[in-house]
Amino acid sequence: MTKGQLEARISEAVSAFEINYMGRGPKQIKTTIVQDLIIIRLKGFLSQVEQKLAESSQGVELLKRVRTSLFESAGEYFEKTIKDVVDVTIVSLHSDVSTRTGEKIIIITLDENLESTFLK
Repeated sequence: MTKGQLEARISEAVSAFEINYMGRGPKQIKTTIVQDLIIIRLKGFLSQVEQKLAESSQGVELLKRVRTSLFESAGEYFEKTIKDVVDVTIVSLHSDVSTRTGEKIIIITLDENLESTFLK
């Protein structure tokens, strides 16, 4: 499997996770493997209600708190989803949402340099 193929498989798995666990998938998703990091950028994943909620500062705070809580509560399921694709131990997960752009960034730290496996 090539690096691009693995990145595509991770994107597909994350998109399925978003649909099945969070209730809605992104319009676009891009995964990039850089050394021991997997960086996933999701665009267009906020619902219309969430976009409306994000028009006020209180709404932004509430939306971020709810999205963070949902993602953290699904941490084990998300890790298993990724591990099933990459078969590498996950050290940590980081996620943030931009209510201004409607983007979500997920960064996964691994216990080994996954990118180096494609350089051989």
